[in-house]
Formats: sequence, structure tokens, C-alpha cells
Amino acid sequence: MSVTRDEVIAALDQVLDPELHRSIVALGMVGSVDVDGTRVAISIRLTVAGCPLKAEIQRRVSEAVAALPGVEGVQVRLDTMTDAERAGVRESIIGGPRRDSPFAAGSRTTVILVASGKGGVGKSSITCNLAVALAARGHSVGLLDADVYGYSIPRMMGASQQPVMLDDLIIPVESHGVRLMSIGFMTADDDPVIWRGPMLHKALTSFVTEVFWDEPDVLLVDLPPGTGDVSLSLAQLLPAATVLVVTTPQLTAQRVARRAAAMATRVNLPVVGVVENMSWFVAPDTGERYEVFSGGGGAALAADIGVPLLGQVPLESDVARAGDEGLPVVAARPDSPAAIALAGIATAVAEAAGIPKPAAIPLQAR
Repeated sequence: MSVTRDEVIAALDQVLDPELHRSIVALGMVGSVDVDGTRVAISIRLTVAGCPLKAEIQRRVSEAVAALPGVEGVQVRLDTMTDAERAGVRESIIGGPRRDSPFAAGSRTTVILVASGKGGVGKSSITCNLAVALAARGHSVGLLDADVYGYSIPRMMGASQQPVMLDDLIIPVESHGVRLMSIGFMTADDDPVIWRGPMLHKALTSFVTEVFWDEPDVLLVDLPPGTGDVSLSLAQLLPAATVLVVTTPQLTAQRVARRAAAMATRVNLPVVGVVENMSWFVAPDTGERYEVFSGGGGAALAADIGVPLLGQVPLESDVARAGDEGLPVVAARPDSPAAIALAGIATAVAEAAGIPKPAAIPLQAR
């Protein structure tokens, strides 16, 4: 029994574009569909000629159609949309021009700004691991690298490709089930970003308002150290956000992190909790636990600002090694003590921030 064209279209309707997370039929990406007995030839119109995931789209289409009874061969030809067709896709996914923040009051997305006050406490590593852990729980997750001068998220998440543009709409890069945006995708790896405040604000505004975040369950924002222009700009762009403070155990780091919490209070952003990083080190030969830094800073900071200590992460070389290799430790070594602690912190953050439990939808279908 040969397959019908309608059956092929129905199968293609279940195929999602890996970047836009919409049916390729609904997006208008399906061109001609020719059925000749047991063989099917399909034309797929890509949004841009250099689509970085064209091989993945081709694979998904081939597998979906090949699974139909009666199909013995599938040929997939890739074309490119016209300017008018591409504009239609942009219109269909956001409903028209958008210049205001999609994360204003009333948004379904829980926005969490991850702050530290000072550098060197592992804030970006904590942010990446929380993002991957939340995605593994079934949440749709966005991660905005707001550390414009010291961006590190692309390397830690193993992502290097440039984002696709739909006219003036930026499609975030996806890695480990997390949607990412960073100035690092738009500069050479060793190029410094030398901007004054107005340019910084313009870039951050673009990253919030001109990126197709697609209403994720949670948006994590990796703030730079300090309490300057970036924090103030994001407080304006993300008025419904909460703040997660990362510190290390020593008193100096705790006092600087206290300023980050004070900044949040000044701009009317609640602090959801504290995470203490590099809390202790366990010697691999003896199993003895050492507090490399003076202990108790995280608990003292949490008590001082009246929020919970959501977890402590031990000092492990695997955390840094996994980040350097582009695979956060919760994915690279999920059974390690640091990964177990980070997964527990992700659960605690979700509960403290009120992130709704994810629907029972497979991650790859979101």
C-alpha cells in the first residue's frame, strides 16, 4: 500500500524546526511534496541559506517520512525562503513588530539575575550548570550572558556558531537544551569589547527585546561583577526579575556580595536566595574535607539579608575542566559531588523562585 501526500504532510507537521520550536508545516517551510509509489521527494525551504542546523532539519524530515508505512525511499531537497516568506515567518512567531521587553510584569517567564558583586567566585559556572540542570528537569530555559566585557557563556556551553537572523529578529543559539545569547557569538574570541555606557545599554536592550526567546519557563541572566551600568539597565528591562546571589565562603567575598544584594533592593528586585561556591575541598587520596577558604560566608550572607541559603558547591577540578570543554559538570559528570549539589540547587531555586513544574513534554519536542 503506497503512502498518500496527505499522510506525508501529517508526518511533516510533527517535525519541529530545531531553533524556532514550531512545526515546519506551520512555518511554511514545506515546499513541494511528490509521492511516486513507495518513494517520496520533498522540498524544504530554509529560513536562511547558511542555516547552521540544516543537516538536523534534513535528518528530522527524512526520519519522520521514512517511518510511514509503505515508504521505501525519501529524498529531501533544501531550498531557501524568499524575503517575503522569511518576513512571514517572523510575523507568525511574534505577531508583528516588537520593541518592548517581553519579560515585563505579567510574563509567564521567571527571570533570575545571577549576581556576585565580585569576580572569581564561579558565578558564570553556577549559572551554566543551573541552566542545564533546569533544562534536564523539562523546563524550557533561556540564558542571557550580560557580562558583555567578560563574556564566557559560549565557551562554557560549548557553543560557537553565530545566531540566525530573521530580518531584525535574532534567533538564539541552542546548546544542551538551553537557548543562549551572548556578545561572544558576534565577536572573535579574543577581541575586547570597548564600549561606553550608551552602547552597552543598546546591546542589552537588543538582547532582551530583539531576541526570539519564545517565552521560556525561566530566563537566567549572568550579570557581570559589580553594581554598575549593566545591572541598572537590566533592572529597567526586566522589572519582574528576582536576584540569586553567588558568593564564596570567605568574609571578603561575602561583604562584596552583600553589595549586590543591596543593589537589588535599591532597584526593587527581590533576592531569591544565596548559593555558596567552593565551599570545601575533599582530598581524593584520603577523603578528608578541607575548608580552603574561611567557612560560613554563604550562611552568614543569607542570614544577613534574610533569604535562604539554597546550597553549597564543593571545590572540584571537574567543574572547571567541564566548563573549559563546553560541557557543564551536571551533564559531563552528573554523579560527582559538585554536580549532585548543583542539581539540588536547581531544584531549590525553582521552588524558591516559584518556577511552575514543567509539563510532561519531552525536552526535544519543546
